[in-house]
Amino acid sequence: MEEGEADLDLGTVRAFVAVTEERYFSEAATRLGISQQAVSKRIAKLESDLGLRLLSRTRNGAEPTEDGRAFLPHARALVAIADQTREVLRGRRRALRVDVLDTRLPATDLLRTFHRALQRANQEAGVEIVTSNGLRSARVALERGAVDAAFCRASGPLEELGSVPAVLEPIHLLVSRGHPLAGRTSVRMAELAGTVVWMPGNVPGSEWEELYRLLGDAFGFRIDASGPDFGWEHFVADVGAGRGVSLVGGLIRLPWHPDTVQVPLVEPAPVYPASLLFHRRNRHPVLEALVRFVTADRPAFDPARQWLPEPDRAAFS
Repeated sequence: MEEGEADLDLGTVRAFVAVTEERYFSEAATRLGISQQAVSKRIAKLESDLGLRLLSRTRNGAEPTEDGRAFLPHARALVAIADQTREVLRGRRRALRVDVLDTRLPATDLLRTFHRALQRANQEAGVEIVTSNGLRSARVALERGAVDAAFCRASGPLEELGSVPAVLEPIHLLVSRGHPLAGRTSVRMAELAGTVVWMPGNVPGSEWEELYRLLGDAFGFRIDASGPDFGWEHFVADVGAGRGVSLVGGLIRLPWHPDTVQVPLVEPAPVYPASLLFHRRNRHPVLEALVRFVTADRPAFDPARQWLPEPDRAAFS
């Protein structure tokens, strides 16, 4: 490097890698745990330091320029080396990092039960929960070693990732207390035909958006994903106010609201699958115990009573 040239800032390089992999500055910001404005500033600084334009913004998100594509493998290598160095310094006794989509989901309860089992066995092992936007970021995090395991809906080839079926969560109908279905003990799936189901959290391209789209196609209802999505409390309040009917996991710890009711869906009962994913080369001493724990109580899909998309059935049979 010539005299006077600035050293590369690892934070700016990490932001560039996150944007190229997430495609959107907002999702890169979520992954990095910083603001979208901070991501933009880091990209601008990196481009200034290199004297190159690395990204261009399109309707489909940020795309690397020709210079950006040339720089990307080197940027990933820099981030990987930094992460590996940090892990060596932390040592093998660091907490097991597990990625979950949301701490309200049943995967968190499963992890809490696992941690209590370790404590009863007098095994000193920490568990650190990381939240993300699902499989899209979890797959990259597992490959980089940023997390040790992740709970996601995953179907299709996983390459170097291992997978253990973990949860089959019943899907319920969420309606306002004044809705005609609110007093029912259950609702048959055929009764949803022609209905519009409001799900503002259905992010395009996510694994849960795909599942609910397949569910709607199978039983003749349409998903309205219009937002904005202001979080669970606002979502539950809006349903209670009559904004629309929705679908939620029956095991999720929803914020309580006096004007909403959950009604189980039956004939068949749709279930949401979540698997424990991990990198096969990960040697964290607690990961093997977590895999054994999940495997010992793996759920089984009942095709006579339940519904799963075809791609998910083999893993849970």
